[in-house]
Amino acid sequence: MHRCVAMMTAAVWLALVGAAQAETTLRIGLAEDPDALDPTLARTFVGRIVFASLCDKLFDIGPDLKIVPQLATSYQLTEDAKTLTLHLREGVLFHDGEKMDGAAVKASLERHLKLQGSQRKAEIAAVSSIDVVDEHTVKLNLSAPFAPLIAQLTDRAGMILSPKAVEAAGDKFAAHPVCAGPYKFTERVAQDRIVLDRFDRYWNKEKTFIDRIVFLPIPDQSVRLANLQSGGLEMIERVAPSDLKQIAGNNKLKTAAVVSLGYQSININVGKGNGWHNLIGEDPRVREALDLAIDREALNEVVFEGQFQPGNQWVSPSNPYYDKDIPVPKRDLGRAEQLIKEVGKGEITVDFMVPNNSEAMQQGQVIQAMAKEAGMNLNIRATEFASALNLADKGDYSAFLVNWSGRTDPDGNIYNFVACNVALNYPGYCNSDVDKELKAAREVEKPAERLAHYKKVAGQTLKDRPILYLGHQKWIYAFTAKLAGFEPYPDGLIRPQGLKLQ
Repeated sequence: MHRCVAMMTAAVWLALVGAAQAETTLRIGLAEDPDALDPTLARTFVGRIVFASLCDKLFDIGPDLKIVPQLATSYQLTEDAKTLTLHLREGVLFHDGEKMDGAAVKASLERHLKLQGSQRKAEIAAVSSIDVVDEHTVKLNLSAPFAPLIAQLTDRAGMILSPKAVEAAGDKFAAHPVCAGPYKFTERVAQDRIVLDRFDRYWNKEKTFIDRIVFLPIPDQSVRLANLQSGGLEMIERVAPSDLKQIAGNNKLKTAAVVSLGYQSININVGKGNGWHNLIGEDPRVREALDLAIDREALNEVVFEGQFQPGNQWVSPSNPYYDKDIPVPKRDLGRAEQLIKEVGKGEITVDFMVPNNSEAMQQGQVIQAMAKEAGMNLNIRATEFASALNLADKGDYSAFLVNWSGRTDPDGNIYNFVACNVALNYPGYCNSDVDKELKAAREVEKPAERLAHYKKVAGQTLKDRPILYLGHQKWIYAFTAKLAGFEPYPDGLIRPQGLKLQ
């Protein structure tokens, strides 16, 4: 009898062990540690990668950039383009078990618009009021037609938060975010890990197969790759192009890549805080000299193995909103040296803030060498990425090497960076004519009409140079051959739906 009981106990124990072993964990190496896990306040690209598992949006995009339903199933826009009606998905729950309904959508959008420090306000500023028609219908009333609105709702501005959790947490919401995504927040240890667990009551749970996702910030590319090769990670983002040959020789690993929507740039402080009171901030000739000293083709070849696309605008040369009348400039060292001589201050020294990940540091060093040939000394200040954003926000910098992950609508690549007094305008740039054209481009639908306004924006900003655009990156991923179902998207986000570990 005792033997039977023992055998039954052992069988139960083995079954429990087998169940535990069957649980799957996907460990993803990130290039930086995200900032606040609060969609209203967040700024970092890696934060958006985490949000793709944590917080569903009203709409999403497909790999082809077409807008697809998520928390909203459909929408209608009135003929005057000033009222947008959203029809919400039924049966959706937040991670705390509360219903995702019209009241929650209204509360989240109003928080994006009104919360102190909101990074979303400028993205949906045209929304003047929100009406809850019924539990599953919401109307957004606009102060003026706003062409990018649906595209904005495919990102953090469209993320809906649990009103109950927001009220309970107050300004500590980022410490335990509660959304309606496929995975719920479990734990965060700064600079170490973010742990999410599968939400069993997710509205689309049939598409989620992995039990736990752990995001680990590892700024050094070689260390990220070494962890993947050793089995310490199942996936890494932003693989160095120079590592592709090495990965190709490992049959236990796979890669995937896609051209991004974003750009690489140098932001130059021309009017924010105290950091612009220097030659590069006050004298446009110095900014032009730096621009002309940079060889974008060589930068692409040396740092990125020719994988990226040189550029000089906020959209790539293949984008329909690119101004073809202002093509990518060739390096002109003679003109750069002449401009420095005209300034008459000898060798010019510039504080150059560079994120402390290995790829950015290599890029910064190549730019530093190019500028040196023109008579400009860029003093590299290696800075942790989230800290660099905070310094840029305060204006405590002169030049800042920073990448933007990109948006489907061109407005998302330009408005928040050069419009007067908006959240991501780290240069502190403000020009009334540029503002007028940016706003006009938001109020027309036809691409040709929008392009006409963007050409005027390009003509002025590329002359004033608050931002030097360098090129357009590829999102390159590497992952274990055991991972199935991954498809890269041009926005660079890692969507967990459909992923399986075999």
